[in-house]
Amino acid sequence: MAHLEELDKADAHLATVMHSERLTPVGTEEVREILLEVEDPNWEPKIDQSFGVLINYKGQFGNKRHHRLYSVADLPKKQKTSTQIKVLVKRCNYVDEFNGELYHGVASNYLCDRHPGDQITITGPHELPFEVPEDKNTDLILIGMGTGIAPFRAFVKHIYHDVKDWKGKIRLFYGAKSGLELLYLNEKDGDLTNYYDQETFMAFHALSPRPHMKDDIPLAARMEERADEILEMLNKVNTRVYVAGYDKVYEQLDIAFSNILGSYGAWQTRKAELIAGNRWREIIY
Repeated sequence: MAHLEELDKADAHLATVMHSERLTPVGTEEVREILLEVEDPNWEPKIDQSFGVLINYKGQFGNKRHHRLYSVADLPKKQKTSTQIKVLVKRCNYVDEFNGELYHGVASNYLCDRHPGDQITITGPHELPFEVPEDKNTDLILIGMGTGIAPFRAFVKHIYHDVKDWKGKIRLFYGAKSGLELLYLNEKDGDLTNYYDQETFMAFHALSPRPHMKDDIPLAARMEERADEILEMLNKVNTRVYVAGYDKVYEQLDIAFSNILGSYGAWQTRKAELIAGNRWREIIY
Protein backbone atom coordinates (compact mmCIF):
# COMPACT_ATOMS: atom_id res chain seq x y z
CA MET A 1 0.00 0.00 0.00
CA ALA A 2 1.26 3.45 -0.85
CA HIS A 3 2.29 5.56 2.13
CA LEU A 4 0.12 8.61 2.74
CA GLU A 5 3.04 10.98 2.28
CA GLU A 6 3.59 9.53 -1.20
CA LEU A 7 0.03 10.06 -2.38
CA ASP A 8 0.58 13.68 -3.37
CA LYS A 9 2.82 12.33 -6.13
CA ALA A 10 0.29 9.75 -7.28
CA ASP A 11 -2.32 10.50 -9.89
CA ALA A 12 -5.70 11.05 -8.25
CA HIS A 13 -8.94 10.67 -10.16
CA LEU A 14 -12.58 11.37 -9.48
CA ALA A 15 -14.81 8.33 -9.83
CA THR A 16 -18.61 8.47 -9.95
CA VAL A 17 -20.71 5.81 -8.29
CA MET A 18 -22.95 4.45 -11.05
CA HIS A 19 -24.55 1.58 -9.15
CA SER A 20 -24.35 0.01 -5.71
CA GLU A 21 -25.99 -3.35 -5.02
CA ARG A 22 -26.02 -5.44 -1.88
CA LEU A 23 -25.17 -9.03 -2.85
CA THR A 24 -25.82 -10.62 0.54
CA PRO A 25 -29.28 -10.76 2.15
CA VAL A 26 -30.25 -8.64 5.15
CA GLY A 27 -29.30 -10.50 8.31
CA THR A 28 -25.93 -11.58 6.95
CA GLU A 29 -22.70 -9.64 6.67
CA GLU A 30 -23.18 -6.84 4.16
CA VAL A 31 -21.20 -7.19 0.94
CA ARG A 32 -21.82 -4.74 -1.88
CA GLU A 33 -20.78 -4.68 -5.51
CA ILE A 34 -20.17 -1.08 -6.56
CA LEU A 35 -19.82 0.12 -10.14
CA LEU A 36 -17.53 3.14 -10.59
CA GLU A 37 -16.87 5.25 -13.67
CA VAL A 38 -13.73 7.33 -14.21
CA GLU A 39 -13.98 10.07 -16.84
CA ASP A 40 -10.43 9.89 -18.12
CA PRO A 41 -9.58 8.23 -21.47
CA ASN A 42 -6.03 7.57 -20.27
CA TRP A 43 -7.01 5.71 -17.12
CA GLU A 44 -6.95 2.02 -18.02
CA PRO A 45 -6.62 -0.41 -15.09
CA LYS A 46 -5.91 -4.05 -15.86
CA ILE A 47 -7.17 -7.16 -14.12
CA ASP A 48 -3.83 -7.68 -12.37
CA GLN A 49 -4.02 -4.24 -10.79
CA SER A 50 -5.82 -2.57 -7.91
CA PHE A 51 -6.86 1.00 -7.19
CA GLY A 52 -6.86 3.05 -4.03
CA VAL A 53 -9.73 4.84 -2.33
CA LEU A 54 -8.61 8.09 -0.69
CA ILE A 55 -10.76 9.50 2.10
CA ASN A 56 -10.41 12.67 4.16
CA TYR A 57 -10.32 11.26 7.65
CA LYS A 58 -8.88 12.46 10.95
CA GLY A 59 -7.27 9.41 12.49
CA GLN A 60 -6.21 8.84 16.08
CA PHE A 61 -2.53 9.11 15.14
CA GLY A 62 -2.89 12.54 13.53
CA ASN A 63 -3.21 11.42 9.94
CA LYS A 64 -5.69 13.41 7.86
CA ARG A 65 -6.36 10.92 5.09
CA HIS A 66 -7.12 7.24 4.83
CA HIS A 67 -5.99 5.16 1.86
CA ARG A 68 -7.26 1.64 1.14
CA LEU A 69 -6.53 -0.57 -1.86
CA TYR A 70 -9.21 -2.66 -3.60
CA SER A 71 -8.95 -5.25 -6.32
CA VAL A 72 -10.77 -4.79 -9.59
CA ALA A 73 -13.63 -7.29 -9.32
CA ASP A 74 -14.48 -7.67 -13.01
CA LEU A 75 -13.10 -6.98 -16.45
CA PRO A 76 -12.79 -3.17 -16.80
CA LYS A 77 -15.27 -1.79 -19.33
CA LYS A 78 -13.66 0.77 -21.60
CA GLN A 79 -15.86 3.54 -23.01
CA LYS A 80 -14.81 6.28 -25.45
CA THR A 81 -13.84 8.76 -22.75
CA SER A 82 -14.21 6.74 -19.55
CA THR A 83 -13.66 3.38 -17.89
CA GLN A 84 -16.04 1.48 -15.65
CA ILE A 85 -14.81 -0.85 -12.92
CA LYS A 86 -16.48 -2.93 -10.24
CA VAL A 87 -15.34 -3.35 -6.65
CA LEU A 88 -16.50 -5.81 -4.01
CA VAL A 89 -16.77 -4.28 -0.52
CA LYS A 90 -17.63 -5.90 2.81
CA ARG A 91 -18.86 -3.48 5.49
CA CYS A 92 -16.37 -4.05 8.30
CA ASN A 93 -16.92 -3.40 12.00
CA TYR A 94 -14.97 -4.85 14.88
CA VAL A 95 -14.87 -4.77 18.68
CA ASP A 96 -11.51 -3.95 20.23
CA GLU A 97 -10.55 -6.91 22.40
CA PHE A 98 -8.87 -4.67 24.97
CA ASN A 99 -11.33 -1.79 25.52
CA GLY A 100 -14.52 -3.41 24.19
CA GLU A 101 -15.32 -0.45 21.93
CA LEU A 102 -16.92 -0.86 18.53
CA TYR A 103 -14.93 0.48 15.59
CA HIS A 104 -16.11 0.91 12.02
CA GLY A 105 -13.88 0.17 9.05
CA VAL A 106 -13.14 3.57 7.50
CA ALA A 107 -13.04 2.73 3.81
CA SER A 108 -15.58 -0.09 3.80
CA ASN A 109 -18.28 1.93 5.58
CA TYR A 110 -17.52 4.97 3.45
CA LEU A 111 -17.95 2.99 0.22
CA CYS A 112 -21.01 1.06 1.38
CA ASP A 113 -22.72 4.36 2.25
CA ARG A 114 -22.17 5.90 -1.19
CA HIS A 115 -25.12 6.32 -3.56
CA PRO A 116 -25.37 6.59 -7.36
CA GLY A 117 -24.13 10.02 -8.41
CA ASP A 118 -21.71 10.39 -5.50
CA GLN A 119 -18.09 11.05 -6.38
CA ILE A 120 -15.08 9.55 -4.63
CA THR A 121 -11.33 10.05 -5.04
CA ILE A 122 -9.30 7.09 -6.22
CA THR A 123 -5.60 6.56 -6.89
CA GLY A 124 -3.62 4.28 -9.11
CA PRO A 125 -3.86 1.89 -10.72
CA HIS A 126 -1.45 -0.01 -8.46
CA GLU A 127 0.17 -3.38 -9.08
CA LEU A 128 -1.30 -6.60 -7.68
CA PRO A 129 0.78 -9.71 -6.98
CA PHE A 130 -1.49 -11.82 -9.20
CA GLU A 131 -0.44 -12.02 -12.82
CA VAL A 132 -1.39 -14.28 -15.70
CA PRO A 133 1.67 -16.43 -16.50
CA GLU A 134 2.99 -16.26 -20.03
CA ASP A 135 3.14 -20.06 -20.15
CA LYS A 136 -0.42 -21.24 -20.90
CA ASN A 137 0.46 -24.70 -19.54
CA THR A 138 0.85 -23.29 -16.03
CA ASP A 139 -1.38 -24.88 -13.39
CA LEU A 140 -3.07 -22.40 -11.02
CA ILE A 141 -4.39 -23.07 -7.52
CA LEU A 142 -6.59 -20.12 -6.52
CA ILE A 143 -7.73 -19.91 -2.89
CA GLY A 144 -10.09 -17.20 -1.67
CA MET A 145 -12.21 -16.45 1.39
CA GLY A 146 -14.96 -13.83 1.62
CA THR A 147 -14.33 -10.85 -0.66
CA GLY A 148 -11.07 -12.56 -1.64
CA ILE A 149 -13.08 -13.95 -4.55
CA ALA A 150 -13.00 -10.51 -6.26
CA PRO A 151 -9.56 -10.62 -7.92
CA PHE A 152 -10.09 -14.24 -8.99
CA ARG A 153 -13.38 -13.45 -10.68
CA ALA A 154 -11.64 -10.92 -12.94
CA PHE A 155 -8.63 -13.21 -13.30
CA VAL A 156 -10.62 -16.24 -14.50
CA LYS A 157 -12.82 -14.17 -16.82
CA HIS A 158 -9.74 -12.57 -18.35
CA ILE A 159 -8.11 -15.94 -19.04
CA TYR A 160 -11.13 -17.38 -20.83
CA HIS A 161 -12.25 -14.16 -22.54
CA ASP A 162 -8.96 -12.64 -23.59
CA VAL A 163 -6.06 -15.07 -23.21
CA LYS A 164 -7.92 -18.13 -24.50
CA ASP A 165 -6.42 -21.54 -25.33
CA TRP A 166 -5.41 -21.98 -21.68
CA LYS A 167 -4.04 -25.50 -21.24
CA GLY A 168 -3.05 -25.55 -17.57
CA LYS A 169 -5.44 -26.58 -14.81
CA ILE A 170 -7.22 -23.85 -12.87
CA ARG A 171 -8.61 -24.97 -9.51
CA LEU A 172 -10.52 -22.40 -7.45
CA PHE A 173 -11.26 -23.07 -3.77
CA TYR A 174 -13.57 -20.55 -2.11
CA GLY A 175 -14.79 -20.36 1.48
CA ALA A 176 -17.87 -18.52 2.73
CA LYS A 177 -20.01 -18.62 5.86
CA SER A 178 -23.13 -19.77 4.04
CA GLY A 179 -24.64 -20.21 0.59
CA LEU A 180 -26.18 -16.75 1.00
CA GLU A 181 -22.67 -15.28 1.21
CA LEU A 182 -21.22 -17.36 -1.63
CA LEU A 183 -20.38 -14.65 -4.14
CA TYR A 184 -20.25 -15.20 -7.93
CA LEU A 185 -20.96 -18.92 -7.50
CA ASN A 186 -24.69 -18.85 -6.77
CA GLU A 187 -27.95 -18.72 -8.71
CA LYS A 188 -28.27 -14.92 -8.57
CA ASP A 189 -24.74 -13.80 -9.46
CA GLY A 190 -23.04 -16.93 -10.73
CA ASP A 191 -20.49 -15.39 -13.07
CA LEU A 192 -17.90 -18.07 -12.38
CA THR A 193 -20.34 -20.90 -13.05
CA ASN A 194 -20.22 -19.84 -16.70
CA TYR A 195 -16.80 -21.46 -16.95
CA TYR A 196 -17.75 -24.89 -15.63
CA ASP A 197 -17.81 -26.13 -19.22
CA GLN A 198 -14.13 -25.25 -19.66
CA GLU A 199 -12.03 -28.43 -19.53
CA THR A 200 -9.30 -26.71 -17.53
CA PHE A 201 -11.48 -25.00 -14.88
CA MET A 202 -13.07 -26.38 -11.72
CA ALA A 203 -14.38 -24.54 -8.65
CA PHE A 204 -15.06 -25.90 -5.17
CA HIS A 205 -16.72 -24.06 -2.30
CA ALA A 206 -16.70 -24.66 1.45
CA LEU A 207 -19.50 -23.40 3.69
CA SER A 208 -19.66 -23.13 7.46
CA PRO A 209 -22.19 -25.68 8.80
CA ARG A 210 -23.59 -23.15 11.27
CA PRO A 211 -22.74 -19.65 10.04
CA HIS A 212 -24.70 -17.80 12.72
CA MET A 213 -22.61 -19.57 15.37
CA LYS A 214 -19.45 -18.51 13.55
CA ASP A 215 -18.15 -22.03 13.01
CA ASP A 216 -14.95 -22.21 11.01
CA ILE A 217 -15.32 -22.50 7.25
CA PRO A 218 -14.09 -26.03 6.38
CA LEU A 219 -11.90 -24.90 3.51
CA ALA A 220 -9.11 -27.31 4.50
CA ALA A 221 -11.43 -30.31 4.33
CA ARG A 222 -12.67 -29.23 0.91
CA MET A 223 -9.13 -28.96 -0.37
CA GLU A 224 -8.16 -32.34 1.09
CA GLU A 225 -10.91 -33.95 -0.97
CA ARG A 226 -8.74 -33.04 -3.98
CA ALA A 227 -5.49 -34.09 -2.27
CA ASP A 228 -4.20 -36.31 -5.09
CA GLU A 229 -4.73 -33.64 -7.72
CA ILE A 230 -3.30 -30.84 -5.58
CA LEU A 231 -0.23 -32.94 -4.79
CA GLU A 232 0.25 -33.65 -8.48
CA MET A 233 -0.01 -29.94 -9.26
CA LEU A 234 2.40 -28.95 -6.47
CA ASN A 235 4.97 -31.39 -7.84
CA LYS A 236 5.07 -29.53 -11.15
CA VAL A 237 7.75 -26.87 -11.57
CA ASN A 238 5.44 -24.24 -13.02
CA THR A 239 2.37 -24.47 -10.75
CA ARG A 240 1.43 -21.21 -9.02
CA VAL A 241 -0.61 -20.72 -5.84
CA TYR A 242 -2.55 -17.47 -5.41
CA VAL A 243 -4.30 -16.69 -2.10
CA ALA A 244 -6.70 -13.85 -1.23
CA GLY A 245 -8.82 -13.17 1.85
CA TYR A 246 -8.59 -12.42 5.55
CA ASP A 247 -5.68 -13.74 7.62
CA LYS A 248 -7.63 -16.67 9.07
CA VAL A 249 -7.13 -18.39 5.72
CA TYR A 250 -3.57 -19.20 6.86
CA GLU A 251 -4.87 -21.65 9.47
CA GLN A 252 -6.91 -23.51 6.88
CA LEU A 253 -4.05 -23.63 4.40
CA ASP A 254 -1.58 -24.95 6.97
CA ILE A 255 -4.00 -27.75 7.86
CA ALA A 256 -4.82 -28.65 4.26
CA PHE A 257 -1.32 -28.55 2.78
CA SER A 258 0.25 -30.28 5.82
CA ASN A 259 -2.17 -33.19 5.42
CA ILE A 260 -1.75 -33.28 1.65
CA LEU A 261 2.06 -33.30 1.84
CA GLY A 262 2.25 -35.61 4.86
CA SER A 263 3.52 -33.25 7.56
CA TYR A 264 3.72 -29.63 8.62
CA GLY A 265 7.48 -29.63 8.03
CA ALA A 266 7.07 -30.88 4.48
CA TRP A 267 4.53 -28.15 3.83
CA GLN A 268 6.78 -25.40 5.22
CA THR A 269 9.61 -26.62 2.99
CA ARG A 270 7.35 -26.68 -0.08
CA LYS A 271 5.89 -23.26 0.69
CA ALA A 272 9.41 -21.82 1.03
CA GLU A 273 10.24 -23.29 -2.39
CA LEU A 274 7.11 -21.75 -3.91
CA ILE A 275 7.93 -18.34 -2.42
CA ALA A 276 11.57 -18.53 -3.52
CA GLY A 277 10.46 -19.44 -7.05
CA ASN A 278 7.98 -16.54 -7.11
CA ARG A 279 5.16 -19.06 -7.46
CA TRP A 280 3.31 -18.17 -4.24
CA ARG A 281 1.42 -14.87 -4.22
CA GLU A 282 -1.04 -13.55 -1.64
CA ILE A 283 -3.30 -10.64 -0.75
CA ILE A 284 -4.28 -10.79 2.93
CA TYR A 285 -6.65 -8.17 4.33
